Amino acid sequence: MNSALIALLGLLVFFLGYRFYSKFIGRKIFGIQEEFTTPAYELYDDKDYVPTNRHILFGHHYASVAGAAPILGPAIAVIWGWVPAVLWVICGAVLIGAVHDFGSLVVSVHHKGQSIGKISEKLLSPRVRTLYLGIIFLLIFMVIPVFARAIAKLFVNYPGSVIPINFQILVAIGIGIYAHRKQIHLLIPSLLALASLYVMIFVGWKLPVHISSFAPWLVALFGPVGDMAAEEQAWVVLLMIYGFIAATLPVWVLLQPRDYINSHQLLLALGLIYIGMFLAQRPIVAPALNPAPISKGTWYPLLFVTIACGAISGFHSLVSSGTTAKQLQYLKDARPIGYGGMLGEASLALIATLAVTAGFASRGDWLTHYHSWESAAGSSIVAFVSGAATFLQPLGIPDGLAVVFLSVVVISFAATSLDTAFRIQCYVLGEFGSSTGIKPLAKNRPFQAGLVMVPALVMTLFNKEQVLWPLFGSTNQLVGALALLVITVWVMSKGRAIWFTLLPMLFVAAMTSWAIVKEIGFYLTTQNWLLMVISFIILVFEVWILYEGAGVFLRHSRQRMSLPEG
Repeated sequence: MNSALIALLGLLVFFLGYRFYSKFIGRKIFGIQEEFTTPAYELYDDKDYVPTNRHILFGHHYASVAGAAPILGPAIAVIWGWVPAVLWVICGAVLIGAVHDFGSLVVSVHHKGQSIGKISEKLLSPRVRTLYLGIIFLLIFMVIPVFARAIAKLFVNYPGSVIPINFQILVAIGIGIYAHRKQIHLLIPSLLALASLYVMIFVGWKLPVHISSFAPWLVALFGPVGDMAAEEQAWVVLLMIYGFIAATLPVWVLLQPRDYINSHQLLLALGLIYIGMFLAQRPIVAPALNPAPISKGTWYPLLFVTIACGAISGFHSLVSSGTTAKQLQYLKDARPIGYGGMLGEASLALIATLAVTAGFASRGDWLTHYHSWESAAGSSIVAFVSGAATFLQPLGIPDGLAVVFLSVVVISFAATSLDTAFRIQCYVLGEFGSSTGIKPLAKNRPFQAGLVMVPALVMTLFNKEQVLWPLFGSTNQLVGALALLVITVWVMSKGRAIWFTLLPMLFVAAMTSWAIVKEIGFYLTTQNWLLMVISFIILVFEVWILYEGAGVFLRHSRQRMSLPEG
């Protein structure tokens, strides 16, 4: 099968979904209105609530949701064959994931930019809010280690990325401060920053940097911890410090300008990779279905939690209601930002799937890499970088430079998701502090960020990536199902059709519950008691929330039946 043909069909479905389905959902289900005062104006504070041009906000939102996960997930899941992975990315994104993101943003805007967890208190019950916040906390507790490990691994394997990534952060801070003071648009400065970033990519290619060359004392601090080398562990520590600092800064200092630069970088990178793939016309060498015995089991239900970001991701509801809703200028912008942003991420997931199925020279090479779950999960990001680099060959980009370029792209978005996760976790702790009356937890951002950083660091150092990823995916999809539940209850309260959110919610909840039960069995067998307990708690919380949701549906149905006709 020709990879270019699959890509063309996928992009066509994305276009049709945005052109027709998103308009229908926005008009008939979410009731998008032109006149609506958004929280960005109503609650303006020049820190979190900031009215933001939709192009800039799309950049932030897109960069926050399109991290490394839509690359990591497909690069692992193709172990079951390329057909299930491609179908789940395309159909899941159009019918479930994009509706989820769009709905989360709309519902949050209608509730003063509050998080989906906070909104669940009003629409379901106070108990649900507490349970929901607990699940979100556990999700972010795993999101941070997953992305931190991915970035650290890339820094170690591709040291040419170190200089351009750190250059981008410094330039973004400078642009953010200058643009905020002068009240200028970020477009021209960000394009100039992007051009200079590509210059630094060339510099990084010629001058690779290992952490042992500028901080040998930090590397020397570590012995054999977990399954990471000392240099990788040192990068993890620095990344946690970075996340702490990023979470305490106003959004306009780093978050908005860096994400805006990243959105241009990703769009350009996606364009180059797709163009190169259409020129290369590489065949897919992976099997359509891989029936070989796999230690993790059959593709169902595990495929639906292995590929989370790229099809549907609960983390997106946290971004939509955690940061994006607080910056939305007009409600009508929710469709291109929410629904369109998800399709943009799905485009990344689609090209990632093709890169790790058509980027190998032969089926034998592919089978060598994907002979086991551990092999696939442990080097998925490396497989993507190597495979996507082959798509850039027809454009005349040298292999070494292409690898550095792609590693910078992946790290940029993983870092975006990392510091967004830090900020969202701070919001979760703040909401918990407000409800319990613990003032430092409610108001003190450095205190919140410290509480995020320390346990995340421990979790990162002492758990293997291939062990964390399935639980991260299951928890992520569970949050997505619960966000769809909240959206469905809100749609029902407006008297509109609920099937377009209810059916996706039931499907995702069923697949996720099934996967979590299987994971509990795996952790029990391997005696990973921490992750087993976390999995069990998550499953109990899910069942409880779904029970509460069913009660709301029954009460609403009885009320409607008791209303007099006419």
